[in-house]
Amino acid sequence: MTQPVFSRRNALGLFGLAGLAATAGCGSSVGGGSSAGSSASGGGGAIKVGLVIPQDGVYTPLGVDMKNGWDLFLERHDGMLGGYEVETVIGDEGEGPDTGVPAIQGLIQRDNVDVLVGIVNSASALGAAEAVAAAKKVLVISNAGANAVTGDARNPYIWRASFNNAQAAFAMGEYLASQQPEGGVFLMAPDYAAGQETFVAFKASYEGGGGTIAGEALTPFGTTQDFQPFLSAIPGSGAGATFVFYSGGEAVSFVQQYAGFGLKDTVPLYGSGFLTEGSVLEAQGEAAVGIQTALHYSTEIDNPANTEFVEAYQEAYDVLPTCFAVQTWDAALVLDLALADAADLSGDAVSEALGGVGEISDSPRGAWTFDGQSPKHVEYLREVQEGDGGLINVVVEELGEYGQ
Repeated sequence: MTQPVFSRRNALGLFGLAGLAATAGCGSSVGGGSSAGSSASGGGGAIKVGLVIPQDGVYTPLGVDMKNGWDLFLERHDGMLGGYEVETVIGDEGEGPDTGVPAIQGLIQRDNVDVLVGIVNSASALGAAEAVAAAKKVLVISNAGANAVTGDARNPYIWRASFNNAQAAFAMGEYLASQQPEGGVFLMAPDYAAGQETFVAFKASYEGGGGTIAGEALTPFGTTQDFQPFLSAIPGSGAGATFVFYSGGEAVSFVQQYAGFGLKDTVPLYGSGFLTEGSVLEAQGEAAVGIQTALHYSTEIDNPANTEFVEAYQEAYDVLPTCFAVQTWDAALVLDLALADAADLSGDAVSEALGGVGEISDSPRGAWTFDGQSPKHVEYLREVQEGDGGLINVVVEELGEYGQ
């Protein structure tokens, strides 16, 4: 489907979508083998992978999910990617580029990794892009969502196995335009790059489909205590629905306050999927029931790959997987496919092979392809419902395929 065009000014900025971590640096290794360097060819030998994830502090849960997805893939594939034995070196991204960029540089310069995977924060990805390109090392991003990463600021070595900030918002805008809620839609998001990009994408599709914006508010980033001044504008706007992008602690506070303010039963709440994804859903509790979101993953997607993935993940970690785990699983999956065909471990060879992987048919999210260097995948309309083991994001319908 046609996507709106985003400027670099809109896309650069601060953070990607949600996440959780602190302190920088590189350190612990997991897995086995030693780096074969860029001289290895055609599979066999070893590959050293730098896994860049938050390991401590506010972004820790995302780092845990991402590492779980990575470890599970390797455990189920005999510790191999594309015929190479994998040695994983972990770099602690921290909360942003001040810690994330040095961690990435350390993995490249000190640890001499062959490939990089991970990154929660878009500013970390954008800040490290020059170093990645100069070193000619492939980076497969498994979270950071700023459109510029694989758009205006792209280089041949940075690929993405996650999403861009426009996709879910654009899909939900089209859906709500088709529903035409009486009085239009009220928009809310935090005032930083992901929130701003969400507004641009939603408006492009919703207004393009004939929808009316009843009102909007960009809230100060980090608002967790009091959304009331912003929520109080919704009843007077006459809006028939609210669409938001929030994640992490903001998502928990917003959903609880939205219900507490009496809006849940009068103005239905919609959002990008991060509003109810992962551990925030349990924290939101009953206030989240009935919320509908758009995202590229749900544990309830009915395909063999997802059924197997969910069962294996629960068996290994005793929790349901999140999109953050799936995105890192898929980063491993596309590297497995590409490395099997790459002439050697040089960045140019691996990048060329990534461009030739074609359809990724056995992903838990469903089949997807690269659109440029970012996924083109199905966005799902999900609704929070009570399940046997607690709250789950049930798939209501497929909204269509969306790309870069």
